[in-house]
Amino acid sequence: MNAPRVRVARRPVHGVLLLDKPLGWSSNDALQKVKWLLRAEKAGHTGTLDPLATGVLPLCFGAATKFSQLQLDADKTYEATLCLGVKTSTADAEGEVIETRPVAVGAADVARVQAQFTGKIRQLPPMHSALKKDGKALYEYARAGIEVERASREVQIFELQLTWVTTEALPPVIKLVAKCSKGTYIRTLGEDIGEALGCGAHLSALRRIGTGGFDVAQCVTLEALEAMTEVQRLACLLPVDSLLGDHAVVTLDADNAGRFLSGLRRRGDWPDAAQVAVYASEDAMLLGAARVVAGELIPGRLLSPIEIEQMRSVKPNVTDAGTEMSAGCAVLN
Repeated sequence: MNAPRVRVARRPVHGVLLLDKPLGWSSNDALQKVKWLLRAEKAGHTGTLDPLATGVLPLCFGAATKFSQLQLDADKTYEATLCLGVKTSTADAEGEVIETRPVAVGAADVARVQAQFTGKIRQLPPMHSALKKDGKALYEYARAGIEVERASREVQIFELQLTWVTTEALPPVIKLVAKCSKGTYIRTLGEDIGEALGCGAHLSALRRIGTGGFDVAQCVTLEALEAMTEVQRLACLLPVDSLLGDHAVVTLDADNAGRFLSGLRRRGDWPDAAQVAVYASEDAMLLGAARVVAGELIPGRLLSPIEIEQMRSVKPNVTDAGTEMSAGCAVLN
């Protein structure tokens, strides 16, 4: 007989964990694993990474899930390995080889293409993507052998670096580093660069090294998390307002804080701002996000009183456990 399944006692957890997503894991599988390790009640990720890709995957817990859209909209930075001369059905190493071509590419060609794909460009979303048409993901059509019409989209490549890894490899390999706007498909970028070089190409590796101000150096691996104690895992959480790092700041006294949390607009001498993080002056506790128009503070996503009290109840300790909390990720990451 199978042993009875042990139920995990969930608890309120609020914050952001920066995971270095392992190769071969879907973003949702990684999220569910970390949610289980933290015993968290509520969790969500900030946009998917392909199973082929590794790197920065911000995971939001509790109140942080209210602001996950900010990371969906954030600029991203990727590094990838581009194999020249070989095209695949999915534009990456998971697909079948559909074409091979000779490679006659020099440094001048690479420099030309690097300039060509820097700035605003148009991309045709790949069939092997989660983009939906008529309520169905494109990859579902692709798996059924159906190609559907897609409209090209404008994206922006803020920075692009193409560097020969070696010219002696077969096939020849280029390292690609791109900082780009949301909605950019790096597999498509690599494939388009291969076409511009005249030899075709596919990605053999993809790693996200930055997103919305977060860097891969801040991330913890799944293996390290599994080796930690619960206290150390909680120490890896960044505060909820780490998602609001580029917001203007407004602080409200107790009376105005209560009214703001009720959804009421407040007036003050604040300058106009599209994105504002609002705090209580009493203890610098985050209340939510807002915008300021003509001196009026207009509530956006707000924390609930329960969430605020739960976050207030988590106070740093100066005991040995507190030392463990502050050192946990640094020691085991």
